[in-house]
Amino acid sequence: MVQTALPVASQALWLRGAWLLPLALLPVVAGLPAEPASWSVSWVAPLGIRLGFAADGLARLFLLLVCAVGAAVLAYTPGYLRGHARLGQLMGLLIAFTLAMAGAILSDDLLLLLLFWEATSVLSFLLVGFEHDSHDSRESARQALLITGAGGLALLAGIVLILLAAPGLRLSDLAHLDPAVLAEPRFQAGVALVLAGAMTKSAQFPFHFWLPGAMAAPTPVSAYLHSATMVNLGVYVMARFDEAMGAVAWWEGTLLSIGTLTALWGAVLAPRERDLKRILAWSTVSALGMLTVLIGLPNDLGALAFVAFLLAHALYKAPLFFVAGNIDHATGTRLVDRLRGMRHAMPVTALVALLAGVSMAGLPATVGFVAKDSMKAAKEISDVLWVVEGTSLLVSTVGVAVASVATVRIFFGPPTHPADHAPHEGGWRLTVPPLALAGIGIVLGLFPALAEPLLIDAARLISPTLTRADVSLDTEWLLRIESFAIVWAVGALVYAGWNHLYRGLDRLRFLDRAGSAAAYGAALRGLKHLAGVLARALQARRLSRYMVATVAATVLLCVPWAFDLDVAPFTAITPDAAGVLVGCATVILGAALAVRARDTLGRLLGAGAVGTGSAIVFLFQGAPDLALTQLAVETVFVVVAAVALRRYHQRQGVGAGEERADAWRAGVALAFGLLLGAVLLALSGRPFDAAMADYFLAQSVPNAHGRNVVNVIIVDFRALDTLGEIAVVMLAALATWPLARPLPARRTSR
Repeated sequence: MVQTALPVASQALWLRGAWLLPLALLPVVAGLPAEPASWSVSWVAPLGIRLGFAADGLARLFLLLVCAVGAAVLAYTPGYLRGHARLGQLMGLLIAFTLAMAGAILSDDLLLLLLFWEATSVLSFLLVGFEHDSHDSRESARQALLITGAGGLALLAGIVLILLAAPGLRLSDLAHLDPAVLAEPRFQAGVALVLAGAMTKSAQFPFHFWLPGAMAAPTPVSAYLHSATMVNLGVYVMARFDEAMGAVAWWEGTLLSIGTLTALWGAVLAPRERDLKRILAWSTVSALGMLTVLIGLPNDLGALAFVAFLLAHALYKAPLFFVAGNIDHATGTRLVDRLRGMRHAMPVTALVALLAGVSMAGLPATVGFVAKDSMKAAKEISDVLWVVEGTSLLVSTVGVAVASVATVRIFFGPPTHPADHAPHEGGWRLTVPPLALAGIGIVLGLFPALAEPLLIDAARLISPTLTRADVSLDTEWLLRIESFAIVWAVGALVYAGWNHLYRGLDRLRFLDRAGSAAAYGAALRGLKHLAGVLARALQARRLSRYMVATVAATVLLCVPWAFDLDVAPFTAITPDAAGVLVGCATVILGAALAVRARDTLGRLLGAGAVGTGSAIVFLFQGAPDLALTQLAVETVFVVVAAVALRRYHQRQGVGAGEERADAWRAGVALAFGLLLGAVLLALSGRPFDAAMADYFLAQSVPNAHGRNVVNVIIVDFRALDTLGEIAVVMLAALATWPLARPLPARRTSR
């Protein structure tokens, strides 16, 4: 894509400097106003769709994460995939994904949000399936697209219902939504569908399984999409709706339930993996569940804990994915059983793992500690169930164990690695980007006041009543260490028994058979089987059946709407009305003849009778010229076609008898005719708008110098249309010319 469109010198410049684009945007994003600011311009005016964008504190936080992690990924990718034939294409896709994420975050119009949402789904499909020669990559990309695509359909349906309940609603309007709109059933149903779409994007249970499967993607893609950007888009939408929906009874309970189940499931399945990237993926699923729980907490500190944990998770999870990529790049494997003591061969990567790991474990003087301290404070003042509290404790302990696996297990102890590789540190592109992100996490942990304004501005968009007095981001962490001691101790025990835990969980095969992934596979196989059954039933390779099925489906879809038609009754039979009735009767008789005829010639004559009846209707409706044209066309068509058919039958020896039309086809045709007649009657009963007729009557003489208004319209006002119609008629005549020529006799063998 990009690589083939640029000269060689420009390609090198593009690959080396692409990371400067999101890096240069960081100061711009940081300078966005904390107070909401919006920009809007009309786009599709008849539908009321505008290119509406809005920036506030929450959008600024998400954009900073997108730009910061995006710059690190774009700097890392050329080093990780050096020499890859399609490196430029991957860089282009990453840039496009960055722009799509920025568009989704800044979108104020709901339909505009949907467009960028779908763009992220399509681009993630291309990124996850980048190594399309691999079966695993193709299957993972398809699975991610199907799950998030289904979520996109739910989002579309939800947006439609929301706009029906509140026309013209913007995301920025949710902060001051009318309670009457909030109580509208359509609005609540729409929000429920939006929540379902957000669940698929953020890998919430039962849609969580696609995220670990997406680890077939290259490491830069995993570090970007699955730690700080795409998977966070779902929780971003949840956070946007939280302020408006907080007063609705089912909202908080749903978020707490879904988030708790997702966090618990991710924490249980993380020790079941041996691939470092999949271990990190399951911990990401668990973290996304905790983010959902924090949105659902009914207090201001829940919003603060949400934004703090969001920031911390991006700053330690992306570097850990980079660490997994460096190890794979150097040793050819990511299996934790085959890797020990890597700090000697890869000291900088070991430092990155250590800095990110201590933050993930929530040790003091890290941004992870600040986030978990905020989470603890939010849960202490919330009346949450013991299940939520217990799940939070389990997630924290498993997080400590996963961080220990990514640091202590891999980089310490006696050196162990595959014998066919000589591990070594990569260039600056493989070390500096993850080191920068992990270092920022340590700096913000030592000086949390640096992040305080950013986090407070973002949290206020979720909980406007949050004040500076509620904030506890300070450096007095020594006073609170003891409250986390049990988490670290239990996490150390989980790490010590990691192998035993893995073997125990691996024996639970029912998790595979009863899990969401198994249900997805069964649903996919059932869909394929159903498609095959329908294809065999409907793909009859006969145009007549396709047409009948299409007409029947149209009738069925229009039946509910047809009951609302106001059909105007006949009040009097005038001479003109009597003529119209005669024409209609002729049309009906001709249609019946066409349906009941045994051969093609009879059907042709029936179709001609339909045209003749139409000409009678035109005559008594004040269009004699159209009636004469219709009669001429029908006469010529019937005569020419009849002669051609007779000659064809004589030459080829084809009999005249054909299969009688099925009764159900006649029924479909009758139903469609009745439906169309009802529509015409309903239209005839409406007031006639004479604006166009008055215009042509007034302009015919002065502009076209003609008093025959019909001819003036045909020849002058719509001359180009008439020319096109003449061309169509001439082409039809040329196409029928071979039918009038004598056909050669069929040769018979002797």
